[in-house]
Amino acid sequence: MDEFRFIDLETHDAYMNMAIDEAIMLAMKEGKAPPTLRLYRWKPSAVSVGTFQSMIDEIDVEFCRENGIDYIRRITGGGAVFHDYEGEVTYSIIIPKEHRLALSDILESYRLLCGGIVNALKHLGIVSEFKPINDVNVGNKKVSGNAMTRRNGCILQHGTTLLDLNITLMFTILKVPQEKISDKMISDVKERVTSIREILDRDVQIGELEESIMFGFSDALDIELVSGVLSEEEQDSASNLAQEKYATDGWNFAR
Repeated sequence: MDEFRFIDLETHDAYMNMAIDEAIMLAMKEGKAPPTLRLYRWKPSAVSVGTFQSMIDEIDVEFCRENGIDYIRRITGGGAVFHDYEGEVTYSIIIPKEHRLALSDILESYRLLCGGIVNALKHLGIVSEFKPINDVNVGNKKVSGNAMTRRNGCILQHGTTLLDLNITLMFTILKVPQEKISDKMISDVKERVTSIREILDRDVQIGELEESIMFGFSDALDIELVSGVLSEEEQDSASNLAQEKYATDGWNFAR
């Protein structure tokens, strides 16, 4: 059983959250960081776009500014995601490419690592399954979306697990004209996306989901989670990346 450094649930703004993920990866490239699993929340709530997306095309930036919602570009691909402070827990897992869990096949790599979320939901009493290419579904409804990048000799995958869902706010942040946000559109989304609280019909708390994700990844990947923290070098790197990259218009509006 391999040991992974486990960084327990933290709360940061969007810029620091993405900076920490990259800082760990850069340290790992230099052999200065072990395989790592971390859990985090976003405060203030935020919206992230995939690295190949246009912020202007995807996000109502003015609404975000007026309502104190962060907006950021990820280094991973995929679509725009609303990260609700009250409604989700995000994980990231970073491993060197030579690790046994670093599969070369992209689809199989997603299937393996998303197994941590499938197992976490099972721990909560929810039957789910991996839905290619990068989702976890309960029935036909998505409850977890995931994204990956392979660079710096590492694999970084991060993803959300929906505890709750505010569809109206999500539509307002994403670039859907207000006049088009109809009851039918909201109903259609409810047919495709769900949350843990909706499935279990009870007020599942953040701490319960946190423990389930820990158990899920440990069991699914056969790893031992060893409590740890960022090194001083990783902290400095993350602070620099947050200020000089992730909080800048040059990065966020690059496309």
